[in-house]
Amino acid sequence: MSELEQALATIARGADEIIKREDLAERLKSGRPLRIKAGFDPTAPDLHLGHTVLLNKMRQFQDLGHQVIFLIGDFTGMIGDPTGKNVTRKPLTREDVLKNAETYAAQVYKVLDRDKTELRFNSEWFGKMTAADMIKLAAQHTVARMLERDDFAKRYGSQQPIAIHEFLYPLVQGYDSVALKCDVELGGTDQKFNLLMGRALQEHHGQPPQIVLTMPLLEGLDGVHKMSKSLGNYIGIDEPAIDMVTKTMKIGDELMWRWFELLSFDVSLAELEAMKRDIASGALNPRDAKLRLARELATRFHGATAAEQAIAGWHAVVRGEGDTSLLPLNEIAVPAEGLRLPALLTAAGLTASNSEANRKIKERAARIDTEVVEDAQRVFEVGFEGVLQVGKRNFARVRLTAS
Repeated sequence: MSELEQALATIARGADEIIKREDLAERLKSGRPLRIKAGFDPTAPDLHLGHTVLLNKMRQFQDLGHQVIFLIGDFTGMIGDPTGKNVTRKPLTREDVLKNAETYAAQVYKVLDRDKTELRFNSEWFGKMTAADMIKLAAQHTVARMLERDDFAKRYGSQQPIAIHEFLYPLVQGYDSVALKCDVELGGTDQKFNLLMGRALQEHHGQPPQIVLTMPLLEGLDGVHKMSKSLGNYIGIDEPAIDMVTKTMKIGDELMWRWFELLSFDVSLAELEAMKRDIASGALNPRDAKLRLARELATRFHGATAAEQAIAGWHAVVRGEGDTSLLPLNEIAVPAEGLRLPALLTAAGLTASNSEANRKIKERAARIDTEVVEDAQRVFEVGFEGVLQVGKRNFARVRLTAS
């Protein structure tokens, strides 16, 4: 493969769509560093692996020598992104936006190269706009065009309200590309309408229209819905290494391939196909492939030492090989009379409720230090320390302290 073909293959890995691929090839041929933008509205303070799908693609562009712009939508965050919503989204306060933006900025450098990242806020240009400027921007598209957007069309068709300010969101996001003179904008597949708006507004302002690259929305731990904090099917990039490892090991074998393609830097597509063949033939255990992915993710966000400790801790509990003292210690405050086993399992986050804990105990699925426990009335007092386990892969090392 030529250098250009290799660059295109790297950029296209995992991508859902590139508009227009031939334009991207031409700009890559120019030899100048391209300006690559992805915008993030700071609607919540923590990033999860689903967010890193775009960050990973940005890092690949950096490694190819291009200029990456991490745009924090502190202005658009106050409008509220209506994408995929069947009700008007509540805008954030300025205080919320700035607080969340601060956390974002600290987290993204776990993936991006700080020295090669341009961190921008879209209030830089929108904060200077007058009401007349915003009216001029709004005049560049019609209501009919806005209703071509699938979620707006559905809400309009079902007579659900659409606030006027929601129509501004695609225009504002599109104008970001004008202000930053972007060559490429990245976004999820649900952002396609907004990304194309950027192309249209750039043409209106006499700029070459940006290339649009959409990435799939990463399925969460359940393998069905997109990764989301509200659904609880996520892995946060600030979670402890052991949690990253144990949660990754729980995902289904089919979902594993999707995660490899969208989240891994270490495994090439050719190697991925070879791994699939080896698993199909029985030469490779899916568990070992999953461990490789878990190790890579834990290493990226916590370093090699913490990752290896987490892997060793997982082996110690799940496979009975190694030292469980490598597991992180969670301290749980309990009353002087202590906690019965069901309440302890729930307090440790291993069951959602005491009734679920009782059911697991009856199923002989609860263990302490690898030994099955069946006495639901057993009380654990201050000073107890051990590894609690429910099922094969849910475990926690705990110490009980006085409340």
